Amino acid sequence: MSHSLIPVILAGGKGERFWPLSRRDRPKQFLSLDGSSKSLLQATADRLLTLAGGWDHLWVITSSQIAEGVRQQLPDLPEQNLLIESEGRDTAAAVAWTSLEINKRYGEDAVIGFFPADHWIADQKVFANTLSAATQLATSTAAIVTLGIKPTFPSTGYGYIEQGEKIGSFNELPAYHVHRFTEKPNRETAENFLATGRFSWNSGMFVFRAGVVLKELHTHAPEIIQPLEQQGPDVYPQLPKKSIDYALMEKTSLAYVLPVEFGWDDLGDWNAIERLLKTEDNPNVELATHVGLDTQGAIVYASNPDDVVVTIGLEDVVIVRDRNVTLIVNKERTQEIKQILKTLQSDPRFTDLL
Repeated sequence: MSHSLIPVILAGGKGERFWPLSRRDRPKQFLSLDGSSKSLLQATADRLLTLAGGWDHLWVITSSQIAEGVRQQLPDLPEQNLLIESEGRDTAAAVAWTSLEINKRYGEDAVIGFFPADHWIADQKVFANTLSAATQLATSTAAIVTLGIKPTFPSTGYGYIEQGEKIGSFNELPAYHVHRFTEKPNRETAENFLATGRFSWNSGMFVFRAGVVLKELHTHAPEIIQPLEQQGPDVYPQLPKKSIDYALMEKTSLAYVLPVEFGWDDLGDWNAIERLLKTEDNPNVELATHVGLDTQGAIVYASNPDDVVVTIGLEDVVIVRDRNVTLIVNKERTQEIKQILKTLQSDPRFTDLL
């Protein structure tokens, strides 16, 4: 093989916590949220293209509802490299199916990397060096390598990875056997994690050889991999809905972690915009025409440049104006946008807002 890594973009998510900007016809990965002209999906593809050696070796897996949008966003992506899920079954099914297809085309020694479409990466050079190190580890060892982000604050919104025994260095990056994965902790637990220096945030980015992950899936998730092998993607609606963390990573003894620093954010909700774009000279983050009086700590977004948002005496709120919807929410409660969407889904008056 003339290329060392086959990157796969996981692009099937809905991005509900970015509603009302993110909707069924325009999910989060199609949005530009960092002030650039590129969508999250396009930016992810750009940073992976060089590593893939061009479009022929870059893959995307997405849902049938937004597959046409992916084609429009990435017109140079070969059709045979676009896998379309008939129904979303979480990341374990996506990883299993894609790994099977890449194994068929390239063989079991092919090194595959999985990357969510909604991540922001600051330092592309360090990111590329990190993936080179992960590829070296995956090539030399029966390893399922995960990229662990060195924490910068005691986040309660991310899962954590505790590093165990150090097994060597690759591109001057230390690699460790994973001791355990931990789900999103409370604040006190997160602070204790950071104090030990042994924990990383779980980025959801993985690198491994096709044959290694398929063998481990047979051991730990046969209910997913065996139906796919026997019946192909037509069996998708019958597959259990599990994350790759739950189905495999928390069970395998082959998990390794590279704790890395390249400037990273999982753009999970509107508060991520503040982390990316907040400046010292403005009390608010404004992606709209905003006229404010005694307003601070606000995130203001309007998709129509002709719309004007006027605020008086507000603090720590998110205001989003998109088409026929205005959202106003306290920044501490943006995770609850999903609950509002369930309410809207149950009322036929609001179907067009989803």
